[in-house]
Amino acid sequence: MLQNKLVNIMLIILLSLTLIAVLALGIMNFYSTSEAGSEPSIDEIIENSWELEGITTNLSNGDFLKASFQIHADTKKARKELEKRDFQIRNIVIHELAGRTAKDLRSQEGMDSLESDLRDRLNDKLDSGQVIRVYITDRVVQ
Repeated sequence: MLQNKLVNIMLIILLSLTLIAVLALGIMNFYSTSEAGSEPSIDEIIENSWELEGITTNLSNGDFLKASFQIHADTKKARKELEKRDFQIRNIVIHELAGRTAKDLRSQEGMDSLESDLRDRLNDKLDSGQVIRVYITDRVVQ
């Protein structure tokens, strides 16, 4: 009887410790997840960004555009892949711009649409990581 009681007490203690450990891990995971979902710092953005300079192309209405882009990826590995795929990215950007008019690119909505469409097309091309945001850093429409 005494030995059975001792085993029961040990089981209760082990279960209690396990429950405390699971609760502690759950609380730590909850707080670390909310921090991970926050906006990246400017240093992280710069570290994982690649600049696409000097795209000059015709637009669909006969005007032309000269623009530069900053492409923010989620990891350094994705940024390096963007650098390697320079010619493919230029091709994607030129194709996207060929279907747009100067009027499209002069409005805020048009620029937002271009940034979003480029992000989606670039994400389709990447093998590792993803593009978080495309920034238009320079733009001249004539």
